Amino acid sequence: MPHAIWEILKKELAPFDGRLATAWRVAAICMLASSIFMIYQLPLVAIGCYLILFVMKPNTGESMLMGLGICVLVSIVVGIMFILMRWTIDSPMMHMVVLALSSFLFLYLGAASPLGPVGNIIALVMGFIMSLLGMVPLGEVATRALLYAWLMALVPMATLVAFCAAFGRSPLRLVRTEIAERLRIVAAVLQAGADTDPPVPTSGAQDETARPRLLERIREGNESIGKAMLFVQLFHLSSSKEIRLLADAIRSTYALMVAAAALPSDAAADTWRLRQGERCLMLAAAVQAGDVRTLAAQQVEDTAAATDPAGALAGMLAAFPVVPGAEQHKVKEPSAGFFFADALTNPEYTRFALKTTLGAIFCYLVYTALQWQDIHTAMITCYIVALGSTGETVHKLTLRIIGCLIGALMGVLSILLLMPQMTSIGELMLLVFVGILCAAWVSSGSERIAYAGVQVGLAFLLTVLQGFGPKVELSVAMDRTIGILLGNVVMYVLFTRVWPVSAARLAERKLAAVIEATALRCSDVDYGPWRLRAYADSALAQIAAAREQLVMSHFEPASVHPGRERLQRLHALADDLEQTYVAQTFPARQPKTASAASREDAMAKLAGFRQTLTMSPA
Repeated sequence: MPHAIWEILKKELAPFDGRLATAWRVAAICMLASSIFMIYQLPLVAIGCYLILFVMKPNTGESMLMGLGICVLVSIVVGIMFILMRWTIDSPMMHMVVLALSSFLFLYLGAASPLGPVGNIIALVMGFIMSLLGMVPLGEVATRALLYAWLMALVPMATLVAFCAAFGRSPLRLVRTEIAERLRIVAAVLQAGADTDPPVPTSGAQDETARPRLLERIREGNESIGKAMLFVQLFHLSSSKEIRLLADAIRSTYALMVAAAALPSDAAADTWRLRQGERCLMLAAAVQAGDVRTLAAQQVEDTAAATDPAGALAGMLAAFPVVPGAEQHKVKEPSAGFFFADALTNPEYTRFALKTTLGAIFCYLVYTALQWQDIHTAMITCYIVALGSTGETVHKLTLRIIGCLIGALMGVLSILLLMPQMTSIGELMLLVFVGILCAAWVSSGSERIAYAGVQVGLAFLLTVLQGFGPKVELSVAMDRTIGILLGNVVMYVLFTRVWPVSAARLAERKLAAVIEATALRCSDVDYGPWRLRAYADSALAQIAAAREQLVMSHFEPASVHPGRERLQRLHALADDLEQTYVAQTFPARQPKTASAASREDAMAKLAGFRQTLTMSPA
């Protein structure tokens, strides 16, 4: 076990393209935001910097959009609170009512809609505002506390947006790089086993690792690159022609990757595959350089009807970046709207909001009754660690506790060894930069360790930023650490004892949704392959998300854990469903001679998948 943990840590903490760039930007933004808090003597600096750790992504365009969205939402919330303050300022009971209702509302919105974790952040701001109003039952002082809570979110988000606009990674370059990398990975798969001179440049992807990297990119889907592309389109960061070509290239390269995955993995690189691989590399160079003329000069060949992987791949490369035949065959599916389809029928959204609100209120009552304000971090922790399933929440709790202890240790050592030598805010800001750089390196990794990095940063800031300059008070650091641990314990008890939701159950739901959607699209006689191809990114990404839920189930207690046999069955189901979806998207048979048989095969497999799911109901 120690060896396995060490191997996982080495893999998760290893450098990759863009990791250092993200880490130093997060550290720089936290340093600038902290200096603004210190200079203008604004409280709540640690929570404000936590928002930066939460929002900042490798895609600076996505980070800027989230920052702007949080600014707007928090401003609306503060405006509502100004109105409600008139009726709640003198009534402790009304404080509790508004805290509970607002917390439940935004947590429910986050769980039942794509708003996601942003709902937790808004609920956190609302709950923290009400806790401040409960401490200062005077009109003028309460108004100032409300403004401080507003600035707590506005200052770091405004700093983030301004810094990313000036020094962030270009979303346009990010889109070009991602598309080019997809083409290089496809080239590596096509040319695997070939003796080429010079060697194929695949950005580190060797022949034996090209196919696993291809599957990894397929499972990521188009969501992340789509957000960067949305920013490029909104702010018109390139010519209209290139923007249109890049938007087509995102869909085209994803279809290319799926077609490459459907090719036989044991086939040697023949002349055809070498030629197609060279074409991929040529297109990758053109995309990376922004060579619009080369991309626009591609000629569409009459291969749109090809449904075998090789023929479809050749056709897409000939027509790149357009997916031949996709537009005229794509069938528009109904939109679910802002809320998820089961927002009003699934009780787990309501239960999630109730459990998290109950934990936050309990922690608020504890530190209020004990008059121990420095452990207010317990209530903050409740909003931060709450996730849909028990496995996810316990996994996040584990990372939070480990991160809290590491961050608190870093802070205490800084207080003991460095703080006595500091005499200015500038020296303190340098310490913040170094500490957050370490935390951001971890938080910029995969979700399996990212939460630990966020907690390292939060615990470190809570211990070293105790006023408006360097201070040496170990008691405050210890109290805030105790608050974080208290919040973790409360949430563990609630999510494992009150309406526990197994991660395996969520995985089954995701797999069932993919099965039903695939069956619906396969049943379409005329447009089945095109519908599968058009929605492959969302379906395969959902299968990958189900796999992650199955990994999270290992963190569940025995009372919730689904059992090893059921987990193995669900893992095998996810693998089979992924292979079936890829094979059915590009069936290795001609549609005119065997389309009915191909559909019948797929429907039979899907019926077997349904039976597998019903063998062990959640």
